[in-house]
Amino acid sequence: MLDKIRKIIINQDSKINAIWLMRQAGRYLPEFREIRKKNPNFIELCLNKKLVPEITLQPLKRFELDGAIIFSDILMVPYGMGQKVEFKKDFGPILGELDDKKLRTENKFTFENNLKPVYESMKLLSNQLIGSPKSLIGFVGAPWTILVYMLNRQSPKKKIPNEIIYEYKNINDLLSIVIKYIKLHISLQVNSGAQIIQIFDSWAGLVDEKYINKFIYEPTKELVQFTQNLGVPVICFPREIKDYKKYVSEVKPSVINIDYNINPKNISNTINIPVQGGLNPSILLSDKEEIKKEAGNLLEIFKNHPYIFNLGHGVLPQTDPNMVEYLVKFVKDK
Repeated sequence: MLDKIRKIIINQDSKINAIWLMRQAGRYLPEFREIRKKNPNFIELCLNKKLVPEITLQPLKRFELDGAIIFSDILMVPYGMGQKVEFKKDFGPILGELDDKKLRTENKFTFENNLKPVYESMKLLSNQLIGSPKSLIGFVGAPWTILVYMLNRQSPKKKIPNEIIYEYKNINDLLSIVIKYIKLHISLQVNSGAQIIQIFDSWAGLVDEKYINKFIYEPTKELVQFTQNLGVPVICFPREIKDYKKYVSEVKPSVINIDYNINPKNISNTINIPVQGGLNPSILLSDKEEIKKEAGNLLEIFKNHPYIFNLGHGVLPQTDPNMVEYLVKFVKDK
């Protein structure tokens, strides 16, 4: 699997450092902001099969990145399942009331039809990338994180009350339904040309430790095995999980994406699968010397370890594109 990952990442047997960035297509790019002004409804923008390929390729036109990450959102799964999803400026996502009866009557054909423009966009991108060394990367939210959004109906703060998830009366049924539709979303992305799938567990750090098997390890491992059986590598990003080594041993992803609060030396010494990420996105708000120092530190730590350069979270909206350009060039030249 490692050989396949390396071939997909850089499409050659080379020692060139691979790099792509979470949220590399987004608000820090002026060309994206121009599109966003004319398209205020974020969900409709994610379903615009004309603009999604254009937005996805915007950062690749600027920077020597190795992956085209489909412009989309993890909340397309609840949307596909029939839950109302909207994004409020300066607040974030707001989800509608959860209708258990509606969820049970929804079917795979309805889900696929709701998200059909996403898959059509990926097919267009896949065709545009033929002959290019760039990989097409798809992604999903992990079951725990999707449940958090569906039941909390917005981004959580520091803690999730027990009654929101752990004591929810139909939690087991809902978890099974969510896993079913995430699998469907993965398979449809792969069928549309995705060469890599990343699983984002954005709120993994909030799970109560006694529920970690039920909500993190077991369902995510099921998704990883499902995706790998499709012949596609899986990158997992369990943001702020307390024990990355345990996570890797239980979930068995192809690649583990680390956040920026973890000590990368510990990761290098204790984890034997390829690693991705680790740079604090705020470093890109500093200066070139700081970027060189911090990025160089990560490259030195992982110089003898399979490593994909990335951030420990998404590119911040206030980031200067010139700093991203400097980072990418530094990593490629190192």
